[in-house]
Amino acid sequence: QVQLVESGGGLVQAGGSLRLSCAASGINSINVMAWYRQAPGKQRELVAAIASGGNTNYAEPVKGRFTISLQLSENTGFLQMNSLKPEDTAVYYCNVFAMGHDYWGRGTQVTVSS
Repeated sequence: QVQLVESGGGLVQAGGSLRLSCAASGINSINVMAWYRQAPGKQRELVAAIASGGNTNYAEPVKGRFTISLQLSENTGFLQMNSLKPEDTAVYYCNVFAMGHDYWGRGTQVTVSS
């Protein structure tokens, strides 16, 4: 059974940092790991993605502040978030494409106070 477990969310002041983790189990090999976020009243949006080969993609609002990484040997990915802004407040979801399917975590709340 595939399971994605996010951790590392929390409350932080503007300008602070958080590091999100996503641990995947039940997966042989990850093709792509991505982080999405959904703020209240808004659609879920892509934040960053990384392919198994190392190519990365970032949404414009987070470029230069967030860094995505992937530890394939551990089936674990990370999202380092620096210089956080109140508009980064959202539930952050881990997404993995593997074995021909999309898998989602349950999300972790990130709240940035001004």
